[in-house]
Order: sequence, then C-alpha cells, then structure tokens
Amino acid sequence: MDERQFTWGLAQVCHLYQLRYRIPAADNWSPAAQVISEEADSEHHVPENQACEMQCARWCLITSRKLYSSLYDPNEKTFEKLLIANRGEIACRVIKTCKKMGIKTVAIHSDVDANAVHVKMADEAVCVGPAPTSKSYLNMDAIMEVIKKTRAQAVHPGYGFLSENKEFARRLASEGVTFVGPDTHAIQAMGDKIESKLLAKNAKVNTIPGFDGVVKDADEAVRIAREIGYPVMIKASAGGGGKGMRIAWDDEETREGFRFSSQEAASSFGDDRLLIEKFIDNPRHIEIQVLADKHGNALWLNERECSIQRRNQKVVEEAPSCMVFIREYVKKKGQKEVLISKKPTYSTFLDPETRRAMGEQAVALAKAVKYSSAGTVEFLVDSSKNFYFLEMNTRLQVEHPITECITGLDLVQEMIRVAKGYPLKHKQADIPINGWAVECRVYAEDPYKSFGLPSIGKLSQYQEPLHLPSVRVDSGIQQGSDISIYYDPMISKLITYGSNRAEALKRMEEALDNYVIRGVAHNISLLREVIIHPRFVQGDISTKFLPEVYPDGFKGHRLTDLERRELLATAASLYVTEQLRSQRFLGTQRIPIAKSKRSSWELSVRLGDGVYPVAVSKESSSFSVEVDGMKLNVTSEWNLASPLLSVTIDGTQRTIQRLSRNASGDTSIQFLGTVYKLQILTKVAAELSKYMPEKVAEDTSSILRSPMPGAVVAVSVKPGDMVSEGQEICVIEAMKMQNSMIAAKTGKVKAVHCKAGDTVGEGDLLVELE
Repeated sequence: MDERQFTWGLAQVCHLYQLRYRIPAADNWSPAAQVISEEADSEHHVPENQACEMQCARWCLITSRKLYSSLYDPNEKTFEKLLIANRGEIACRVIKTCKKMGIKTVAIHSDVDANAVHVKMADEAVCVGPAPTSKSYLNMDAIMEVIKKTRAQAVHPGYGFLSENKEFARRLASEGVTFVGPDTHAIQAMGDKIESKLLAKNAKVNTIPGFDGVVKDADEAVRIAREIGYPVMIKASAGGGGKGMRIAWDDEETREGFRFSSQEAASSFGDDRLLIEKFIDNPRHIEIQVLADKHGNALWLNERECSIQRRNQKVVEEAPSCMVFIREYVKKKGQKEVLISKKPTYSTFLDPETRRAMGEQAVALAKAVKYSSAGTVEFLVDSSKNFYFLEMNTRLQVEHPITECITGLDLVQEMIRVAKGYPLKHKQADIPINGWAVECRVYAEDPYKSFGLPSIGKLSQYQEPLHLPSVRVDSGIQQGSDISIYYDPMISKLITYGSNRAEALKRMEEALDNYVIRGVAHNISLLREVIIHPRFVQGDISTKFLPEVYPDGFKGHRLTDLERRELLATAASLYVTEQLRSQRFLGTQRIPIAKSKRSSWELSVRLGDGVYPVAVSKESSSFSVEVDGMKLNVTSEWNLASPLLSVTIDGTQRTIQRLSRNASGDTSIQFLGTVYKLQILTKVAAELSKYMPEKVAEDTSSILRSPMPGAVVAVSVKPGDMVSEGQEICVIEAMKMQNSMIAAKTGKVKAVHCKAGDTVGEGDLLVELE
C-alpha cells in the first residue's frame, strides 16, 4: 500500500466517523479535505479561496464556481467518457464533477449555443441541431448519433429536456449505453403523475384527493373539477418545473387551464396528457431528496423548503425547512418578572418525527419501484404538518446544491457511482443536518411584470460574488453570453451557507448586493426583498407568499426616510466626485491659471415624485451631505471604474452599483437591490429645467404591445372584430411558458400586426383598437 492509498483510507475512516457522530467541519484540517484538494489540483482546479475551504458542510470545498464535498476514491473506476444531454448551468455542474472523477466529457449544443460555457468546458462538443429544443436538445436521433460517434459510455441527462423520458432511457439501454438515472420502469412509474399517484397509494404514502385517470378534453375536465370541488390543480402528467400547471377556481378557468396546460405540456415534454386533483390552499412545498442504489439500499437526505414560488416555479429554496419562535429572556426583580430581551430562535418547521415519517414514505415509494439514482419526492404540507404526496421527479433537481451543503454529499458523483453499479457508502444514521443553506434562482426576468416576465439580450457585464465567503454560484454563462428566447431564462443559482439560518441569509443579502448583471433585466431586487421580508425571516411562508405579500405586484424596495437620505447623499457624493475628476488633467505640463478652491455644492436631486435640495461639502477624503436638515458623512474609495462601490454612510456600509448616467444629470443606482432613477442638477440648472417641455405619455388603452420577447402562438381576433375588456387577443410563448394577452378595454379591432409563428420583441405593437 503506497502513501496515497493509505492517506485515502485514513480519510475514508475519518469521513464515516464524522458522519456517524455529527462532527462539524469547522476550520480544522482533515485528511479527507487534503485528498479532495489534491484531486482538484490534479485536474488543474486549484482552490482560489483557501480561507473558505472548510466553512461549508463537512469538508465542502469552495472554489471558483464549485462546491465539492463528497470523498472521491481515485481507485474506484466508473466511466471513461460521459455525454451530458443538456445545456447551461446543469451541464457545467456535471462536467465539474466528471473532471474531479477523471471522466472525459462530451457536450451537445444547438447552433445558437456554439459558444456557450458548457461547450468550452467539455473535452468534446457536437452540434445537434438548430435553436428550437424540438430540433436540438429533444432530438433523440441526433443525440444518439453523437453518442455513437464519440463512443460515450454513459449519458447524464441533467434536468428538463430528456431527463425523464423513458424512451430515451430505453434507446440508450438497447445500445449498451448507461443512463445516469433510474431505469425505464421507474421513469415510467414515477414520471407519469397518474401512475405515480396510484403507486404512492399502494405504498401507503399520503396522497391528495383527485382523479386518477387521464383527462380527455375540456368538458371532462369541468365535470371532474366539479366532482372534486373547487379549487383544483390541472397539471401535465409527464411534467415538472411548473410547466403545464394551472389553478382553476371555476368552470371557465378549468377550460382555459386545460387548453394552456395541454399546449405547454406538449411543447415542453412532448406529452399533452393532464390530470386533475384537489388544490390545497396555502400549503408549504417541502420535498425530500432520496438516493438509492441497485442493491436495494435507499436513503433520504433530509428536506428542502421550496415554498417561495411564482407561476408554480420555485424562486427561493432553503435546507432545512424553517420556522422562527421568539424566546423571551426574563429575570425576577422582587416579586415581579422583568423582560430583559426578546431573541428570535430558528427551528426547523419539520420536527424530527414528521421529517422521519416523510423520509420513510419517500424511501418506501422509491423501493416500491426499485428506484436507483438521485430523485426527489415532493410533498404539500399544511399548517398542521399533515403532508401529501405531490409528485416524484426522477432526476437531479435544480435546487440540489443546498442538500449538498447540509449533508456534504456530491449528488452528481453519487449518481455516477450508482449508475456504474456501486453500492451506497453511507447508512441513514450517517446523514446529518449540518448548518443551513439558501438558494436564490437568478433569472433574466423583469420582476415588476407578474413577478418575472422573460428578458433577452447580451450580458454586457457580468461578475459573480465569489469573492465572498461561503458563496457558491452554479451558472452556465459568462460576460458576453446571450440570453435567448429559446431556453429557460435562468442566469444562475446563487447559494450561500452558514452555521445557522441567520448567517446564511445575511450572506445571501451581501451576495445579491455584490452580483453584477448588466445587459438584461434580472430579478435580484425581488430575491433580496424576499429574504429580508419579516414574514420570510420569521418562517411564516407558504406557496402563496408572493401574491399575499405583494397583492398589487412587486414594486421594488420601499425606502424608509433614513434609507432615502442615504441614497440621496450617496448619489450627490457620486455626482461631486465625478465633477472633481472631470477637472483633473493627467499627463499635462500646463499650469492652471487659477486653482479651483471650491469645496461646497448646492444640488437639486429628483427621486420619484420628490425633488430634494442637497448640500455637499468636501472634507478631506469624505463628504458631508445635508439632506432634510440632517448631515450625513459619506466615505468611499470612489473608484468610478468599478461596477461595485462600497460606501460608508454614518458608519453603515452599503454596496451600490451605478448602472448609468448621462449629461442631463440622469443616473440609475442599484441600492438595497432595487434600481432607482434619479436626476441630479445644480441649483441653477434645476431652476432652468422648469422651462423644458415634458414628453407626453403614450395612450396604451387602445393598443396592445408585447410585454416580453417571444413567439406568437395564436391570434384570436381580426380587424373589425368587437372585443370586450379582458378578452384574449393573442397568446405569446416565451421560454416555454404561454401567456395570454388580453384587451385593456372594450372596442373594435382596428389593425392586427402579428400572426401565429411570428417572433416579437418586448414593446412590439401587436393589435390596435379604434
């Protein structure tokens, strides 16, 4: 036995010992971490942030764009070459683990993805067709041809696309290629929501009342919905990820939901079958990660809280689930009890008994279909902690990183090991809950439109907050990448880890402030508001969180008086800094005629509907700014070339981003996550601006413009038709989601400027009314 084998063996013993006795990683050196680090070095992936290596769950190795945790045995042979039948961040995620395991990778791509990050990362890359998914990432014939050409021994499907397609798994098996996932029987049983519900009942898993067959048409959907009782959930039998799902509260919504759900299901999964079940109002969405091998072993890896959603798609996830109770500290003073303080104490929403019951039912379901791989059993949980089976996803979940953080397992590595036939290394008693992890899905979306309508464009500037401790970013893009209408608008998954929930959330808040995304709209402002909202912080959440907290739609951060003064003072200081810089001439020998001794400025700053007089005085390297009769001290390095500015205002540190400015004094500043538009003028210029004519706003009541880029699926009107307020005019599909465009008023159609099949951009004119 050589020294390396001995070290690996010792690391394995330490690893299992730590798992068994719940020993946290902390900052101490461990043989396991050393072996993992050496493996990373051997692949030329040297950790960039050595100070953070041991801060995540059980030897999580945080490096640029990755967080590896599981122990890897270099003597355990798996595959020589693996093809990833996916794109974007999940393809990059799989490639990283393959590199760690010494597996060569093959990427597939559409023609528009030729320069994508996953293509550059892989050892080989082959184009499988044009941009539409049906002709590329869902094109089984083309993918099978690539597998033969490259002689890939295994295929990892990621999530979405063909990840839960039993026909794809069958074709791979017939060619002797290993599918990194469950077998066709399990995919058929669990991927079909109708069959999976019947199997769940037989396995004694709690299920939601509903119709257990396939809904044939809209009339039958209405009949079934009436029998179950409104509200009902209409969803795709073969679906997932929120696609093909609608909530119906009456007959009309059932008919409309049936039409849209079947169309989305056919577009996303190639299967338009639907089922209907009772909609549980105001639940929490909690899922259990399962991991099973081909030897009859199965584990549940604790829960993930996924209740923060929009349009049935998850936005913020955390592990474990959370609730908060206030602990009061009281001491007796004579005959009275005096309250000293109140301190919030975090606890998991699931008590150990409920967690165990959910985990055991999830494992029972997996064993019932002889499941082998990583999978997720989703539950709806009511306020009394009654839980009901929702569905099982027979693939790797988008939110798997937070489970990796609190358990220390690399799920992609475990999937590959299981696919090769190795048994699981761990027992149920070995699986801990170590710390707390939070994930935010960063999307190229405008959160001010229905909590997020897609945005497209080129990332003109992009910088991930990886300089911060305990931060992981799973992404498949870089500066210069294009966000197109053809694929999901996700930019990245931003994950933070802490020893407790408060620490993880604080790190997430800081990470969101330090995330630079330019060129497309994004949902950073919504994510930041969610994680600091009192209800979220207190753990008072459900799947209705967003519509309840923002009943009139998301409007951005509402500034307090102190925050408003901080923003005005910062903006004014930036303006003065720029004015002073413009007066300096570098590299010139000219001697100025008169040296400027100006040290104070009187400004007028417009923010929203208000105009505020601001007085700025320069004092050495800082500014004294008077706003609303109050003086604030503002200091910074004032590096105007940097996309991030760290500013200290009366001792409070803020990270801001100045997004734009022009000669008219208009400037945009991202402050506390939200972008604010300001106009900064000198006192004289502000007086003269009163005489400038204002642009007349467009009357939008008689026109319909596309609120997002996408493709026209259907047009329901023609010139001369009478339409009523709220009537559907056309349907726009953007990033695999269909959106109904309605008339803003009653009137006659004057002109139609689009037809089915057209590609439209945001703001394009669709229909005019007289």
